[in-house]
Amino acid sequence: MADFFLQLPTDERRDALSVAAASSGRPIHLLDKDVWVVWVLEVLFQAPFATHLVFKGGSSLSKAYQIIRRFSEDVDLTYDIRVLAPDLVGGDAEPLPLNRSQEKRWTKEIRTRLPLWINDQVVPLISRALSAQRLSARLSTEGEKVFIEYEPVAKGSGYTRPTVMLEFGARSTGEPCEMRPVRCDAAHHLPGVVFPAANPRVMRPERTFWEKATAIHVFCVQGEFRGGNRFARHWHDITRLDRAGIVKTAIADRALSLAVARHKAIFFAEKDSDGAAIDYQAAVTGALQLVPHDKALESLSLDYAQMVEDGLLLDDAEPFSELLDHCRELQERANR
Repeated sequence: MADFFLQLPTDERRDALSVAAASSGRPIHLLDKDVWVVWVLEVLFQAPFATHLVFKGGSSLSKAYQIIRRFSEDVDLTYDIRVLAPDLVGGDAEPLPLNRSQEKRWTKEIRTRLPLWINDQVVPLISRALSAQRLSARLSTEGEKVFIEYEPVAKGSGYTRPTVMLEFGARSTGEPCEMRPVRCDAAHHLPGVVFPAANPRVMRPERTFWEKATAIHVFCVQGEFRGGNRFARHWHDITRLDRAGIVKTAIADRALSLAVARHKAIFFAEKDSDGAAIDYQAAVTGALQLVPHDKALESLSLDYAQMVEDGLLLDDAEPFSELLDHCRELQERANR
């Protein structure tokens, strides 16, 4: 009879992941965290609300599409705005506020309703699953984020924490999306052990490219990343999307790029380093900037080095200069 991995004693889980680490070349602490990432996806996408939930971001590229060979430690999710706020958006296929005043009202309502929905639906669901499976982890929330703090079987450099963060949003539909299977990285190396597995609804990688490319553009024209550290992953991810042929398709899909630009212009309006409004539509139609300058370049280089040091890149990491060269070429191609 096969053993359920998360119900094994700590020392047996450590021994099992040591075998998987030796076979895969991946650090034990990342294999450990990956199990918890897949476990929570399994729990979420078996819930009644799963038909309105979309898994997105770097973790989706890695776990659902195997496009990037990078450990993505957090889980980004979108809950359909049409379900959370039907009284605001109506039945529009692309629900967007008509003006800045309406955007402020929508955003205020979403920031009020989403944490309430999380505490009413998501937290009890995860809590029940932890209890039913007799798993030891501490659950906490902070606004639109849920944290699952588990006891690690091994420790890394400190760059990756033994906490899975679920970050929820509800300002879009999450479309285009599709169902994709998700498995634990260690499962292939330990056939005698039963690992969590999930089948989430996942944002299509073409949209993920434009989400990441426009976020990079903002960093470049502002000269800083306001979301804290751990931002070099975006540059790595778009080069892997390019190698997978996704960027070519994404660039050709003008309707998709403009939809992302319209959405960000309304919900994520930003200003550049001179105080001028960032024009997302211009960015996706010939003025995209993917390579930063000066201090921003230095901070990007440092974050990239830290990401490599902790083993988050599962393949050999290219030199930072090569990564930038690829992004520079990609920028030129997109702008053509």
